[in-house]
Order: sequence, then structure tokens, then C-alpha cells
Amino acid sequence: MVYGYFPCVSKDDDLIILDEQGNERTRFTFPRQRRGRRLCLADFFRPEESGEQDVVGLQVVTVGSRIGEETARMFEANAYRDYLELHGLSVQLAEALAEYWHARVRSELGFAGEDPAEMEDMFALKYRGARFSLGYGACPDLEDRAKIAALLEPERIGVELSEEFQLHPEQSTDAIVIHHPEAKYFNAR
Repeated sequence: MVYGYFPCVSKDDDLIILDEQGNERTRFTFPRQRRGRRLCLADFFRPEESGEQDVVGLQVVTVGSRIGEETARMFEANAYRDYLELHGLSVQLAEALAEYWHARVRSELGFAGEDPAEMEDMFALKYRGARFSLGYGACPDLEDRAKIAALLEPERIGVELSEEFQLHPEQSTDAIVIHHPEAKYFNAR
């Protein structure tokens, strides 16, 4: 797992990541909903014109390459049931690890006390903020993975980015962690 907090501001549909001096380091441009509340992820951050900076969390997690190597061996050996079970387990482990670190981010930002007491409410995502993985509705551009990789250097934990912007090993995930209390999952397109 690698993660970090970065100063930021928003402008229109853009989330602008800043350096320590307040200069633009990189930016993410998000699509806006065409109907409903017409949201985009940049709406959940302080606007540039406010003169105040906000913070965004970024994370990359992986269960490592050994599981991928073992599932490839099982597949080659025609052990399809074992392959499917281990592959499914490893994908779920990567998701659980991402959620674990999202909980840690909420704790480090000082609002873990707002997490619901009931497990059903945790599964219903009734905690503050949201973790948006690239390639999904609110942030569909996989090319943005290169920006996260430049900021977090996930190769330190054995995660590489392919030319097609896929994470390797396969059982890895990245995310933009938004702390705004109204941030919830939505599709923009």
C-alpha cells in the first residue's frame, strides 16, 4: 500500500493538485453528470477562488504478484476451479485492503468517529466521503493513473502501470479518496 495526502483546489471540472508552494503540480479533469445534480468530483473540493486549499487522498493497494503467479500456474495446469476460487479470493482481498486503507484515511483526517456502528451500514457506505477508483463512472479516464503513479510511485510496492494504463499485478487498485461529507458514488456519463 502506498498513499498520500496532497494539497488541492478545484476549478470548474478540474481538481488541481498543488505543490508545497501552492503551484500546480498536476490536474484531473472529471466528467460532469448530464442530468440530476450535474455533479463532478471537483465539486467536492474548495474552489480556487476561495483562496483556501483543500486536501485529497490518493492510494494504491496490491495483494502482490505471488497470487497472480499461482493463478497463472493453476490456469496452465487446467485446474480451472482452483484458479477461479483463488483469483476471486485475491480480487476480494484487494478490495478489502483498499477499504481498510480508506478507513485509515478517514481516521487520519479525524472523522472516523463518524463511521456507523453497524456493519450493515458500513456495507451500505454510510460513512463520510468516498473512494473513487479510476475507470468507473465518476472518473472514467484510465490515463489519470499515470498522474497517480507519478505522485505515489507505486513501483515501491511492486505495482507497475502498463502502456494501456492497467495496474500490474492484476490484484491491485488505485483510488482518489474524497473526504467531503456529501461525496457519494455516481455515474457521470
